[in-house]
Amino acid sequence: MPFSDFIGNTKVVHRLREMLARNRFPHAAILAGAQGAGKYSLALMLARTMNCLTQPLTDGLPDFCGHCANCIRLAQAEDLDARVAEAVEARENLRDADKKETRIFVQVHTDVLVIPPDPPQMMIKVDQVRHVIKNIYFRPTEARERVYIFTDSAFMKEAANSLLKVLEEPPEFATIFLLAENPGELLPTIRSRSMTFSLGALSTEETEAFLAKRRPDWNSRQRSLVARLSEGAVGRATSFNLESYTIARSQALILLNSGLRGGDHSELFKVTESYRPGAEGRAKTEALLRTLYLLLQDLMFLHSGTPQLVRNIDVQGELKKMAELADFAWIQRAAEGLNEVERGMRRNLLRSLSLDAFAAALERT
Repeated sequence: MPFSDFIGNTKVVHRLREMLARNRFPHAAILAGAQGAGKYSLALMLARTMNCLTQPLTDGLPDFCGHCANCIRLAQAEDLDARVAEAVEARENLRDADKKETRIFVQVHTDVLVIPPDPPQMMIKVDQVRHVIKNIYFRPTEARERVYIFTDSAFMKEAANSLLKVLEEPPEFATIFLLAENPGELLPTIRSRSMTFSLGALSTEETEAFLAKRRPDWNSRQRSLVARLSEGAVGRATSFNLESYTIARSQALILLNSGLRGGDHSELFKVTESYRPGAEGRAKTEALLRTLYLLLQDLMFLHSGTPQLVRNIDVQGELKKMAELADFAWIQRAAEGLNEVERGMRRNLLRSLSLDAFAAALERT
């Protein structure tokens, strides 16, 4: 998609394109913003613009054509999750001895490399950075600029120190993008050698207008709900699984109401028994915990007299009734209980029992 299709943060995008036009683009750029804010999409757009064979102008600023050989090849990296999954699968098919030596990369063009966190630790590892160092000082072969996109700010210590060496003496024909939800996770010395561009959240109204075009299958009430839950991140809004969230929320409400109202626990046990061991059960539990945190935050908003901040607006009536029973101390106890469940997951405790204990601990005496 061209820059005109990028939603929001018009001033930031304009500034970046101006820097390209003046040949003043930094060798290292930190794109900061929440998950789904468009950091990766923007980095890939800039990489395509740098290396487009025709480099058209839109509104007097550099753009990419989308049709030349370089643009077409780089477009294959747009679906990052799919490309990473392919790379992980390819590694799994190697011999055990080779797996240990193989790191995960996404490369659809000779001169553009995407470096995602390497599973299972999901961190940028030193071997990934060493691979960048090994190639970054060679001039591009099929493009104008070598581009390296680190998709996460979670660097292992040795990897971060190795990257710092590149930033101290970067080649003139290479650009490094560092994508970060929280730039503070990066070493201060890395931040000082990079230029940071922050992508802000869209307003609820802007997100709803965007969803009206992209998700016509949702009604206005559903779009309003997703706009608030995605917190102004259009990528998160577009991929939001409303059906799964609604199921998780109904179960989260059962857990919280069981703690608030007590009584018969048969409905609670039906819910908690469905949280089984294994990867699928873990993902389901993590989704439930995220939903519980959101509901507790909404209860806090109601208690603090800021109902306009409530995100689960379609169940606001039920939340108000719960807020009448739940004081600040109860909400704090619930948040601490969720922390305990998360710690239990890291120790592989039985999830159904952890959730039962969580709800029981919230019962008012």
